[in-house]
Amino acid sequence: MTALGLLITAAAASAALTPLPPGPPSNPTTPEKVALGRALFFDPILSRDRSVSCASCHDPARAFTVPQAVSPGVGGRLGRRNASTLVNVGDRQALTWAGASPNLEVQAMIPLQDHAELDMTPELLRERLQADPAYAAQFRAAFGEAPSVQNLVRALAAFQRTLISRDSPFDRYRAGDASALNEAQVRGLDLFFDRAECFHCHTGRDFTDGLAHNNAMRVFNPDIGLAERTEQEGDVGRFITPTLRNVALTGPYLHDGSRATLRDLLETYNDGGEPNPNADPLIHPLGLTDAELDDLEAFLHALTDESVARNPAFRPERP
Repeated sequence: MTALGLLITAAAASAALTPLPPGPPSNPTTPEKVALGRALFFDPILSRDRSVSCASCHDPARAFTVPQAVSPGVGGRLGRRNASTLVNVGDRQALTWAGASPNLEVQAMIPLQDHAELDMTPELLRERLQADPAYAAQFRAAFGEAPSVQNLVRALAAFQRTLISRDSPFDRYRAGDASALNEAQVRGLDLFFDRAECFHCHTGRDFTDGLAHNNAMRVFNPDIGLAERTEQEGDVGRFITPTLRNVALTGPYLHDGSRATLRDLLETYNDGGEPNPNADPLIHPLGLTDAELDDLEAFLHALTDESVARNPAFRPERP
């Protein structure tokens, strides 16, 4: 067996040690697809000038985000919106801030073709991958055929579905470990599900209802959000609720990265936001004290799963 064959076999065997999410019927998850998707995710070959990769916007050390307001792209260009975390992304139905993609396979084509992000064409993607002997072999191992854009997005989606994060102090506390949260975090948890009213939108095991809301962070919305798809005036400024898992690692916050810290965000919500005409009726002044905001922020830190940054399966293969 060639060295490349040994590498593919070893990667597949390693992935097989951890139970894989099944994936949809149209793209069932296999170790070979995950290994290929992982290689592609970290490879700048997917950008026109070979300067950025998927990981340029989705860094494992930052829970698959980057510490800047909007996504970086080729040639120093900048995207329109903040890079969303990919942890547990396989569980979500509404992808992108405006819910534009129904699944990960469709979603992958947006940054790949966006002029401000990877700026590729399907033809150039296919040509590059078919000209690379290593990828030609990996595509055959994963799909039994030469590289194609259809299988490129399937492999990326298969890898992203493995990015599971369920080992935060909150998870351990919920599982019965009373020592997993300190006193401030427990008080913050109580506020989160009571007077702070966060639970209305940040619900379920990933702390998102998957719905679009206008959170009154601006008086006017230059980015119209959901209204791009619906063309409804009432949807201007509505964006999908982000997950709060690993939220302490994913700043800056909101679709435009306009809130630098969690405290900035919490204080804006506590004040009741701005008088936006489409503001969700759930947004109103909360009247929390500084001490209560401290506790609420402490609880949000307890949603950090430190294993995400350390997990070798979430990082590129060593050369």
